[in-house]
Amino acid sequence: MQFLFSITWGTVSGWWVPACLALGILYAWLLYRKPVNLDKRFRILLAVFRALVVAVIALLLLSPLAKSVSYNPQKPLVLIAEDNSQSVKMFSKDDLGSVVDNLSSLKKQLGADYDVREFHFNRDVADSLTKDFTGKQTDIAGALKQLNDRFVNQNIGAVILATDGLYNQGTDPQYEAKNFKSPIYTIAEGDTIAKRDLLIGNVNYNKTAFLGDDFEIEVLAEAYQAKGEAMRLSVTEDGRQVAAQSININSNDFHQVVPLKLNADKKGTRKFTISIAPVSNELSTQNNTETIYIDVLDAKQKVLLLYEGPHPDISVIRQSIESNKNYEVKASLLSQLAASVKPGDYSLVILYQVTATGNNILQSFLKAKVPVWYVLGAQSNLQAFDQDQKLLQISAGQDQMQEVFAQPTADFTDFTLSDSSRKKIAFFPPLLAPYGSYSTPPAGSTLLKQKIGNVETSYPLLTFADEGGQRTGVLTGEGLWRWRLAEYEAFGNHHALDELFAQGVQYLTANANRQRFIVYPSKRVFDEGENVLLNAELYNDALELVNTPDVKIDLKSDAGKSYSFLFTRNNQSYQLDAGTLPVGEYNYAAYTKLGDKPFTATGQLSIKPLNLEMRQSAANHQLLNTIAKQSGGQMLYPNQINRLADLIRKNENIKTVVYEDKRFNEIIDVKWVFVLILLLLSMEWFLRKREGVV
Repeated sequence: MQFLFSITWGTVSGWWVPACLALGILYAWLLYRKPVNLDKRFRILLAVFRALVVAVIALLLLSPLAKSVSYNPQKPLVLIAEDNSQSVKMFSKDDLGSVVDNLSSLKKQLGADYDVREFHFNRDVADSLTKDFTGKQTDIAGALKQLNDRFVNQNIGAVILATDGLYNQGTDPQYEAKNFKSPIYTIAEGDTIAKRDLLIGNVNYNKTAFLGDDFEIEVLAEAYQAKGEAMRLSVTEDGRQVAAQSININSNDFHQVVPLKLNADKKGTRKFTISIAPVSNELSTQNNTETIYIDVLDAKQKVLLLYEGPHPDISVIRQSIESNKNYEVKASLLSQLAASVKPGDYSLVILYQVTATGNNILQSFLKAKVPVWYVLGAQSNLQAFDQDQKLLQISAGQDQMQEVFAQPTADFTDFTLSDSSRKKIAFFPPLLAPYGSYSTPPAGSTLLKQKIGNVETSYPLLTFADEGGQRTGVLTGEGLWRWRLAEYEAFGNHHALDELFAQGVQYLTANANRQRFIVYPSKRVFDEGENVLLNAELYNDALELVNTPDVKIDLKSDAGKSYSFLFTRNNQSYQLDAGTLPVGEYNYAAYTKLGDKPFTATGQLSIKPLNLEMRQSAANHQLLNTIAKQSGGQMLYPNQINRLADLIRKNENIKTVVYEDKRFNEIIDVKWVFVLILLLLSMEWFLRKREGVV
């Protein structure tokens, strides 16, 4: 690193420098003009010391700036990312151990002129290279994004991506690769020639069904190099065949969506195994089987959505809630609300810019402690809203609105919202909220706060509470249709908005049957490797939430293995992160005791296996070639890895970058200036004493 130092005068004229020197010389002349008991040489030397000291002090009074410039060279980063998923090992024709060794030797080949970093990835990125190839999911775009974020504003010279081009998570890697300004060299692993193989490409199905109903699943059946064979597709439950179909394979690249009808003849979580009978000389039979889980319910919970006039948010709310098949939404104008409607008919009422004040039917809902979710907007009567509930009070002008962004909080504990949904919501466009002063809800009850411009406020945007057994939610802004459009444009789905409403409605309706002790998982079916989250709530005789006693839970798998946990207290309820559990079906029983009265809650959950890596057997080298070309890199095969070092050295865009760092400080802060003054004065004093001059 090179370092340069200079002094700049800013707004002070440079003519003050000779003036300060003149002042120092004048002061020294006045002090030493009369003959003293000193040799002439000593007198001149002492005068020079005094002149310099006075000149420097005078300069300091002018507050000049010290300019320091440092030059920091940064070697180009070479990032090696190795695909560690199962598909690479399962369908590769290469010696993967040698491939990893050759990638590892690249650091030595490039030498000290390059900074080589090694990583492996499947669903996430981890340091170092590996040879185990056990990843059950592949997210190439996610890996590229994580590397780009990790080394942002650094000198990324090149990225080396070793993969078969198959991904089953995240977005198209081509779009993420465009964010790199450096070349990407892809190592094309796997075999693009389809082998003789029958497999289940995908299964489309609703995760919930209702008792007694027929429901349909769609199976994407694929076959390669098996023309003339008959594909025998079957669905079994507990070893009992519930559906079957035979399909003639009429080409060597065969794809067909096969609809199958099943019946929900018993409630609970149902496990169905879809399988294709293997044929001779088949490449792999691991991708011939797929397991799905269907949650069969007794009946849907009904949600009443009331509004004063048409608004695009009404459709958004309805679609988001009904994306969960557990709920059925009835939307109605407040003026058309029938007098025959009873509180017991609905598990939740959503009041879109509507208040219960002055409406006898809605007042009866409040008295019956039916959960209510308020959505505020420009047409809301805020005075009536303040009278309806005690969770939030707003002092605002009736027609004053402002744009607010959503800022997820870290201390919300009433239910769990996934990290991906939190990140999406934080970047959604603003909603319109009443302008004014908001009271502060209880700690831990606010999921989203208002962010005005770049200023984070304590005002709630989405908050929940449980008061005396009645649960209440308040969304203080309108414009949800913007969120739905923005999410679809960016991600091609509505997962975040649907999850937000699903979790909010589940929380508000969780105690609709007035059970004193309830335990429920964040969802009924978890993916393999996913943390199992459960919530518990305990109510006293006044139906108030309490969490004084301990809550224990036992989970027992269908294989007979048991796991015991103790819930942790969060706000007024309980939460448990049981970590990852083995694949299988689990029954759970939770226990607690309030005073002398014991309580028990039971239920079921399932951990489903991930079989995503087996659904594709032919490598996608076309994708890798496109990524390499559009970034200015090159696609290589595993036996060409030894060319990488030369390609990187010959690429003129991959070079050391020198960063210039300029800093300005007042010279009065420079320590060596004071050391100089002290040395000059000390030497002058020492010489005077030595020569006997007072």
